[in-house]
Amino acid sequence: MQDRLFREPSAAPAGIVHLGLGAFFRAHGAIYIAEAMAKSGGDWGIVGVSLQSPGTRDKLKLQGWAYTALELAPEGEKPQVVTVLRDVLVAPEGPQAVLDAMAAPAVKIVSLTVTEKGYCHEPSTGRLNRAHPDIAHDLENPLPKSAPGFLVRALAMRRAAGLPPFTVLCCDNLPENGRVVRGVVLELAGLIDPALAAWIEAEGAFPAAMVDRIVPATTAADLDRLEATAGYRDEAPVMHEPFRQWVVEDDFVGAARPDLAAVGAQLVGDVTPFEHMKLRMLNGTHSSLAYLGYLAGYETISDTVADPEFSAFVRGLWHGEIIPVLTPPPGVDLGAYADALHARYANPAIRHRTWQIAMDGSQKLPQRILGTIGEARAAGRKVPGLTLAVAAWMRYASGRDEKGQPIEVKDPLAQRLAALWRDDPAATVAGFLALAEVFPPALRDDPGFAADLTAALSGLIRDGAKASLKGASHKGNDHA
Repeated sequence: MQDRLFREPSAAPAGIVHLGLGAFFRAHGAIYIAEAMAKSGGDWGIVGVSLQSPGTRDKLKLQGWAYTALELAPEGEKPQVVTVLRDVLVAPEGPQAVLDAMAAPAVKIVSLTVTEKGYCHEPSTGRLNRAHPDIAHDLENPLPKSAPGFLVRALAMRRAAGLPPFTVLCCDNLPENGRVVRGVVLELAGLIDPALAAWIEAEGAFPAAMVDRIVPATTAADLDRLEATAGYRDEAPVMHEPFRQWVVEDDFVGAARPDLAAVGAQLVGDVTPFEHMKLRMLNGTHSSLAYLGYLAGYETISDTVADPEFSAFVRGLWHGEIIPVLTPPPGVDLGAYADALHARYANPAIRHRTWQIAMDGSQKLPQRILGTIGEARAAGRKVPGLTLAVAAWMRYASGRDEKGQPIEVKDPLAQRLAALWRDDPAATVAGFLALAEVFPPALRDDPGFAADLTAALSGLIRDGAKASLKGASHKGNDHA
């Protein structure tokens, strides 16, 4: 029995550089790519890049870049050793090395999972946040800090070398993510070199994609359990549910891509209906359950939906508020999709913490929840459950739970959000609605929404999260 997981690193060239080598990509995209190479060949090894810290690199290096992906199903666990990584770079230690890797002729795709906040954009508009400190740095320095900065500077190197651009493949939960990233890159490139922006616009490709797999944070207990069952120590495993989905717009520079369709990915002409379905039905209800569940004292999503009142609440969100304003993807039954989501949430083997999902709410709410609210209100429909979820985010962002205990709020606007809290719920709501980075004008200027949100927040403060669920139950003939 070996003491530690180790595989000899492959000498095959890498065809992909991935920015943001976190648990999600290693439990999702990397597995698809490894399986596609095993089935159909191709030099699609991955150079991973950490844009922040060396922790993941240091653990994986000792293992020859191999790691275990552990599937967590109600009936048991199934490990898979993934060997698709060729190297891992740490951007703050060597930004030029990262640019060189992205500019290498063999690299055809640069993919990203840097979270919503990693694109340095305004979530409510999709535009580049020119005041972001990393963007300000990247405008003045050739060695970048931000993901958009690395994309622009590496594309400039390829243009100077006479190489075609790489395909930019966003794997984050952004609506129309390909269009958003394209816009951010073109805007930043235009500020640096308008001719570069014109070249990227003419020659580049930014396919939209929808990704789906629940990947809870790995714990020390997970490492010990894997060692006991697998017979080796892995310091960098990832945990994931059995379900997976990857829907990708088939638009790649020179049609160069792994054979993803051969291993179950869907290559389509328009990702929009798939991403709206997933962002609003999965991510929207995930965030709703995270804020309300955390405030009610539940640690995980499975704990939360095991409560019959929360289970009924989330079904009401789907059937009463979200599905009525969704256009289903071709051949998809949204009711059946909701049932499948509920079963995934209830999987007791997945310990997906409400606190983890609650991170970065200011970046997530616009696409996960506020879009649905805006469309519903425009159609004359009330959405009491989603309105309660927004109020719960506001209560959570105050930094104090229902018992007055501190909450560790992880959000780029955390200090500003906490400072908006007032003893008067109406004043608190007014302050939050004034956040142009979060709330679109249609909701900021909607007095009916402000009144409903104030009532929901008042109820949360008075009665608590769980008791507020009953008042937020959807009635099919409610109108805004």
